[in-house]
Formats: sequence, structure tokens, C-alpha cells
Amino acid sequence: MQLCRLIPIVIALVLSGCQTATDGLSTDAAPAEVTGPAAGAIAGDMAGRFAEQAGSTTTPIKLHKDTSEYSVALEAALKGWGFAVLADDTSASAKDAPKPVTLTYSIAAVDGQVLARLSTDTMELGRAYSVSNGVATPASPLSLMKRN
Repeated sequence: MQLCRLIPIVIALVLSGCQTATDGLSTDAAPAEVTGPAAGAIAGDMAGRFAEQAGSTTTPIKLHKDTSEYSVALEAALKGWGFAVLADDTSASAKDAPKPVTLTYSIAAVDGQVLARLSTDTMELGRAYSVSNGVATPASPLSLMKRN
């Protein structure tokens, strides 16, 4: 009888370690050095999966831009899917313009693979890639989390 009372507590403790922060991506992970065609392939795949989930390309995206090849490739891929990409310090100028969606991203080396993540207030996408000889191929299914 005592064991039956402990099972829900043990399950709750185990699952409490599976919670995800709701305030976006962490910037603690060291970025992976992904360059050239691999950066373009990962950015293109992630932008395509984002476009599938976002549905509408009429909402502008506010994206922090840096000089990494992945950042440049991600911006180009999003524009290729029809998104208007704004710099992170830019705001919509017209009163009736839709409010931009802030898109954060990270790319990090994890266990010999590259983990790419995109996040907004309402969803987060992630996928692992194998990078070999400058070529990136998906090494996991797409991970999708939607928030209310």
C-alpha cells in the first residue's frame, strides 16, 4: 500500500527534470563553428521547417544578426521563404503594420553533432545534424514544441 503512494511522487520528481524554460533560448552554449555549405544547409532546413509551422509569412521577423555564416545563411533562407526580416533594433514603422515576431536561434556542438534551434514566444524547433566534410545532414527528427 505504501508503494502505491510513492509511485506518483517518484513520477512527478522524474518529470520535473523535463521542464523547459518559457523565456526563449539560453545563450550559455558555446556556438558551433558551422561554415560554408553546412551552415547554408542547416539554415535552409530550419527556415523551411519554421515556415511550415508559422503558416503566415506576412508577419515580419525580428532577428538578431551577427557576422557568423549561420546567421547570414538563416536570414537569407528566411527571406527566401518570403519572410520580411528586421534587425533586432528595428521596429515596425507603420501604425497598422503587424507586430514583428522575435526569432532567436542557437547552434551548438553537442556529442559530436550540431544542434540547431529556433524559438519564438509560441514555438520552438530543434534538430540535430551530422556535419562531415562541410556537408550537414539531419541526424534526428524535428523537435517541435508549441506554447499557448
